[in-house]
Amino acid sequence: MRNWLRETVNRRHLLWGSLATASGSLLGGMAATGQSPHAGHGSAPPYEANAAGRHSAHGNMITVGDVGRARNGFDPTALLTDWDTGVTSSLPDGRTLRTFEIIGEDKEIEIAPGVFFPAWTYNGRVPGPNLRVTEGDRVHIVFRNHASHRHSIHFHGIHSARMDGLPGAGEVGAGETFIYEFDAFPFGCHLYHCHSLPLKRHIHKGMYGAFVIDPDPARHPEQAEVARSRLLGTPENREWQEFVMVMNAFDTNFDGENEVYAVNTVAHHYAKHPITVIRGKPVRVYLVNVVEFDPINSLHLHGNFFDYYDHGTTLTPTLRTIDTVMQCQAQRGILEFTYREHETGLYMFHAHQSEFTELGWMGMFNVVEAAA
Repeated sequence: MRNWLRETVNRRHLLWGSLATASGSLLGGMAATGQSPHAGHGSAPPYEANAAGRHSAHGNMITVGDVGRARNGFDPTALLTDWDTGVTSSLPDGRTLRTFEIIGEDKEIEIAPGVFFPAWTYNGRVPGPNLRVTEGDRVHIVFRNHASHRHSIHFHGIHSARMDGLPGAGEVGAGETFIYEFDAFPFGCHLYHCHSLPLKRHIHKGMYGAFVIDPDPARHPEQAEVARSRLLGTPENREWQEFVMVMNAFDTNFDGENEVYAVNTVAHHYAKHPITVIRGKPVRVYLVNVVEFDPINSLHLHGNFFDYYDHGTTLTPTLRTIDTVMQCQAQRGILEFTYREHETGLYMFHAHQSEFTELGWMGMFNVVEAAA
């Protein structure tokens, strides 16, 4: 069944209903008479069986079933807040040295119920670990390639040519090891990915991840309070609810078109498992687009607006009071918003390319009152 799916599934066949008879666990169909009615926000769970035995989420626009999170070895809900800050030590000049170990591995993962993908991974997960450091830190990454192909790690940031992570400057053969080392500049929401050839396949197959450099408040005295709110572990930062969202997609039959779209890999995961947000606390989303084969991706927030920091490299918004933002591949940014004045309930977010939404890139925030 897995091989059949890989060879025959394409984006047109994945539109709802066409594979319902091929795999009972794969996809739900749209109701023949249109979208089925749904209860108001907060009155019912987003993932519930209807009379036809299918499931609904604001109108049946959802895959059926769930993926094997234990088998995958990662949970998309946990990925939202799973920061890897490395092993820390001090340099002679008093600066912090952060050491990371990243392993390249071949691994089959489940990206939608019943749909398996032969991924190339960093540390056995897609996306790879969410690396987080502070502006000015020395970053030391030990990359061990246990995969079957040559790979590298190219970091978006400032570094020397010999640390660029491309053929001839940090590419690693199967069974080999390379150490990348550089100082963390500039602050912002960045990413890393494999830069081996063919580039489109090495990125698309899963070798990418978020790389966040927090601002050092001491370097930004004129905006120190804002900088402290972004610096992981400070009292100001603990007032925020922070999430990493890596927008990705998968070409399951390798025809140069994507069949499954997602945030953090698993189609419709956050529709079935909404992201809990406390109504009175602000939200910060680190948004990264690594979708291959489509020139533009986007995020649209229902019932709300946000401020946007393009690439996260400023402490004042580059766009204010918007509800949709577009990103090309490798573009990224920080979204900030709040539900303080909203009623509690379920609020959708999704790509505003409708095809992407129907093929997996859609989720919910579950806005709740603070726990007693």
